[in-house]
Amino acid sequence: MERERLRAGLGPFKLVKYFSFSSLGVILVFTLLLSWLISNNARKVMLEQNEEYSLLLAENLNQQVFHRFVLPAVLRFGGIALRKPEQFEMLDRIIKGVIQGLKIDSVTIYDSSVNIISYSTLPELVGKKDLGADEYRTALKGIPNSRLRYSGSVFSLLHITSEVQCELKTFIPFRQVRRDGEGSDLIMGVIEIEKDLSHNYSNILRFQGRIMILSSLVMAVLFLVLRSIVSRAGAIIEKRAVERLRLEEKLNQAERLAHLGTMVATVSHEIKSPLGIVRSTAEILEKRIKKIAPGNEHLARIVVEETIRLNAIVVEFLDFARPQEPRLEPGQLNDVVLRVIDFITAELKRQQIELVTDLTPGLPSVLLDRELIYRALLNIVVNALQAMEQGGRLQLSTSSPPAGGCAVVISDSGKGIASDKLELIFQPFYSDKSKGTGLGLAISKNIIDQHGAEVAVESAEGEGASFRITFPPARHMA
Repeated sequence: MERERLRAGLGPFKLVKYFSFSSLGVILVFTLLLSWLISNNARKVMLEQNEEYSLLLAENLNQQVFHRFVLPAVLRFGGIALRKPEQFEMLDRIIKGVIQGLKIDSVTIYDSSVNIISYSTLPELVGKKDLGADEYRTALKGIPNSRLRYSGSVFSLLHITSEVQCELKTFIPFRQVRRDGEGSDLIMGVIEIEKDLSHNYSNILRFQGRIMILSSLVMAVLFLVLRSIVSRAGAIIEKRAVERLRLEEKLNQAERLAHLGTMVATVSHEIKSPLGIVRSTAEILEKRIKKIAPGNEHLARIVVEETIRLNAIVVEFLDFARPQEPRLEPGQLNDVVLRVIDFITAELKRQQIELVTDLTPGLPSVLLDRELIYRALLNIVVNALQAMEQGGRLQLSTSSPPAGGCAVVISDSGKGIASDKLELIFQPFYSDKSKGTGLGLAISKNIIDQHGAEVAVESAEGEGASFRITFPPARHMA
């Protein structure tokens, strides 16, 4: 039941924790998506820049080839025939001179009437047919266009996937140039410029990888910080929830004890008066039986003794239900301890228990109610005697702690108290003996608390028990 209440108290916080982790995951996904968008934009910018560069280069080639090759070839040879080595070499020198040092992989010129390569800086491509795709046909319509082919990803840098490759092919119409330098509508062919952009694409992928790694590191740091905060907050909230449940349980127990105390006080008060009548009647009956039937008066004596025992129990119930308010006066703790010793001397002899005393002389005075403290100490001593049924050793000692005040220690060599029962011995009605009400130590604890004193218990099963009661200095109680 308590665990269910604890889970209920931590429920809202767990929702917050799950929401925090979910938000972190969403942030990470959006960060990775952002890195992908950035890399795509970088690739698009690279394509646009290189396409513009290729278009400018192609336009320059168009001008150079027309003025330095087409016109001279027509004038010199009467027409263009690239099958002739001298014309091919002449065109090859012009094109290679233009692209020298410009990091261009190849320049290819397609015929305008047939999809065949008339010229290429790659000799093995010359004469090949039908290599011009849609881009070739689009250029024949007078529309420059480009085609970007790439493969690989950021994982290629780690040699997990295929190598990075990226090539840009730009197709522009090869136009006849007018005298004013502008191109005419007559298209003589298609110029294809191929450029290897693998290095640039690798740089973009490295940039993307850096973004992903940096984002992952930032998210990891945020995750660790958030997890630390959530863990600490969870521990604090759980601790407070447990403390709240403990206080609620104490409050409920106090309420139950208050109701029980009222009932006990009422019942005890109702029993006390008839019990006194029974006792007095039994005492009178004992005297008469002694005269009328000598030898049978012990029967009445049994009634008297039992009424005395029952009266003691009733008084104990009343003392617990209606605790007396202490009347604090300066006094010597040793005097109260000596009074307890005087009272138990006969019982010590009967049980053959050795008494060891170590009372420090000249103890400072403390504020106490002698009668109540006497009763509290006597209850603890009686419990010690009951724990030593076969004889043993009882030790009473007093001292003055360094912090001031006084302390009394009551130790016995009895059967001891199990560790799981140490926290229960001061609870009302708790007892591990077949006889008794279980109120003696509870009453003692209440009296000690009313004096502002503290009680500590040290015990191990089979090794006896030791009760230490520490009283504060008199000025702390003033």
